[in-house]
Amino acid sequence: MKTLLGWDDVSPDKPDRYGRTPLWCAAENGHEIMVKTLLGLEDVDPDKPDIYGQTPLLCAAVNGYEGVVKTLLERHIVNPDKQDMYSQTPLWCAPAGGHEGVVQTLLEHEVNHDKQDEHGRTPLWCAILNRHQGVVNILLGRSDVDPEKPDIDGRTPLACAARNGDEEIVEMLLRRVVSPSKPSQFGETPLWWADSNGHSNVVKILLSATTSAQTNQIPMAEHHSDGL
Repeated sequence: MKTLLGWDDVSPDKPDRYGRTPLWCAAENGHEIMVKTLLGLEDVDPDKPDIYGQTPLLCAAVNGYEGVVKTLLERHIVNPDKQDMYSQTPLWCAPAGGHEGVVQTLLEHEVNHDKQDEHGRTPLWCAILNRHQGVVNILLGRSDVDPEKPDIDGRTPLACAARNGDEEIVEMLLRRVVSPSKPSQFGETPLWWADSNGHSNVVKILLSATTSAQTNQIPMAEHHSDGL
């Protein structure tokens, strides 16, 4: 590659018909040394997206290439929160593959932890949908992550976990004091999803949480002295 870069008629930032530059391809395939070489050239744009709006950083995040992600983030021109045509950010994409190291790295930068895709799903929603408990644990460990933010249909992350039958994730969400019975715009509650899909253990967990929540909402009876 160094030989090619030395030719006068070779443009190191020229995209193919899909808008993919040499840096884009290197990042997508996890070639860290090649990424560093290309980033050392003045006429290479480290944040140049393809025709779908996917940047080199997003591609590296999708595939879990933590070293490439760190290298790209060292360039201040790279926007770690840039969305593609589906409104997905690097932080949204990394949980889909369960890439915990990439998620941790991105969280160390200025990113919107609850940025939603075109369906209104947050990075937490995405992690739960794909059943990556480690990523869920990382995101729930942050106070600035909203564990109840619903998608465009009003379905919460808890509803998603209940539908999947993921008992541990359901319990993790309930420990963040999320509502165990919040309905979607169609009236579907987490309990409805768990019951409809035959997840009996999740049903028990949600019923217990619902009973506990209702008990905590009952106001204490007023006590009056006999002389009043």
